[in-house]
Amino acid sequence: MSILLIGVNHKTAPVEIRERLAFNDETCATGLRQLVDGDIVREGLIVSTCNRVEVLGTTASDQLGFGAERITQFLDTSGHLPAGFIEAHLYHHTDEEAVRHLFRVASSLDSMVVGEPQVLGQVRHAYALGVEAGTVGRVLNRLVHHTFKVAKRVRSETGIAASAVSISYMAVELGKRIFESLKGRAVLLVGAGEMAELSARHLVNAGAARVIIANRTEETARQMADEFSGAAVSLDQLDQVLPEADIVICSTGSPDYVVTAEQARKALVRRRRNRPTCFIDISVPRNIDPAVSNIPNVFLFDIDDLESVISSNIREREREAERAELIVQSEVMQFQQKLRLMDIGPSIGAMRQNMQDVARAELARQRKRLGVLTQDQEAAIESLLMSTVNKISHPIISQMRRFYETGEPDSNDLPKEPFEE
Repeated sequence: MSILLIGVNHKTAPVEIRERLAFNDETCATGLRQLVDGDIVREGLIVSTCNRVEVLGTTASDQLGFGAERITQFLDTSGHLPAGFIEAHLYHHTDEEAVRHLFRVASSLDSMVVGEPQVLGQVRHAYALGVEAGTVGRVLNRLVHHTFKVAKRVRSETGIAASAVSISYMAVELGKRIFESLKGRAVLLVGAGEMAELSARHLVNAGAARVIIANRTEETARQMADEFSGAAVSLDQLDQVLPEADIVICSTGSPDYVVTAEQARKALVRRRRNRPTCFIDISVPRNIDPAVSNIPNVFLFDIDDLESVISSNIREREREAERAELIVQSEVMQFQQKLRLMDIGPSIGAMRQNMQDVARAELARQRKRLGVLTQDQEAAIESLLMSTVNKISHPIISQMRRFYETGEPDSNDLPKEPFEE
C-alpha cells in the first residue's frame, strides 16, 4: 500500500488558482466519494484552507501512477480548470515524503506563518469530514492520529508557537502600516468566524476605538460584538456602516464577492470623501472585488499580500523550527515502521493459516491409522497440532516482525553454526 499527497499551496499557486480549487464541507464530502473508488484510490481526505488545497490518498503500490493521475484529474475537474493547466502548480509526495509533508503541515512548519495554531484544527476538520464521508480507512486513520501526536510534540517540546503570529495578526499589522496607529480608528469585520474573532482580539489590543461586526446571521455578530464592546449589524446593512470604517477585514465563507467595486465606490467616494480606507481580504475564495483597488485612496490586500509582512520574530521561529524538524524526522521513521508492520500483517496471517492447513491435511491423511477415537481425543490431537504449529511459527514470525521494524535480522535468532550439507 502506498500513500499519495498531491496539492497546491501559497508557495506554488497564486490565490486566483487556490480559490478555484477550494472546497467547503459539502463539496469536500461529495468530492471524496467521487474520488475514492476502492480500486485505484482506496482511501482519501482533503485539506482545504486559505493557503492550501491538498488531497491525501492511498493506493496499491503497483497502481501509484494511476492513483496520481486520478487525483490530478479530480483537482482539474473540481477547479473547472483546462485539462493539464493545474499540473505546473502541483506538488507530488509519496510514501515517506507524503508522511513527512503532512507532519510538517500539521506542525505548522509549512505555513505562511510558521507556528500558527489554526492549521492543526484545519487538519482535524479535514479528517472528520473524511470519516463522515466514509473515505478514511485503516492506513489514513493511523496516519492522521500519528500526525496529531507529532503536532502535540512540536507544540510542547519547542517554542515554535511562543513567537508565532497568525494570519489575522498580520492583517492587523497591515492596517497599522497604512495608518501608523490603530488608536482612534474604526474597524469593520465582515464575517464572524474564527478569523474575525482573532482579528478583533488583536485590534482591541492595538487600541482600535470602535469595532463593527457585520455577519449574515446578526445574532452571531451580536454575540461577538458584546464580547468586544462593539456594534453588530447584518450583511444587509453593510452599505450603511462601510463609510464609517477606516479598516475593513473580510473573512467569510461566501463563494461570491461580499463587497463589490460599485458598492465600495458609493460608500467611500461620496460619503467618506476620499479619506483613506484599508481593505484586507483574508477569505478564499476572495470576498472583495479586486476592482476595489482602483478606487482613489483605497488600499486592498488579499491573502497573498500578507506574506510580504511576515518578518517579526523570524530568527527565533527559524531556530525553533529546526528543533521541530528533528522531531518530525524521528516521528516519520517511527510511522514508517508501523506502516511496514501493517503491510506484513496479512502475510503473517496467511503464512500461519497455511501452516495450520498443512497440519490438518497431514492429520486427515494419517487419520485411518489412528483407529477409533473419542471426541475428547480428537480435540486433544487437534489442539496438539495447532500448538505445535504455533511454537514452530512463533520464532519465524518474530524474526519477520523484527526485520520489518529495523530492516535487519536479529542475530539472536540466527543459527549459531552454519548448516551442514
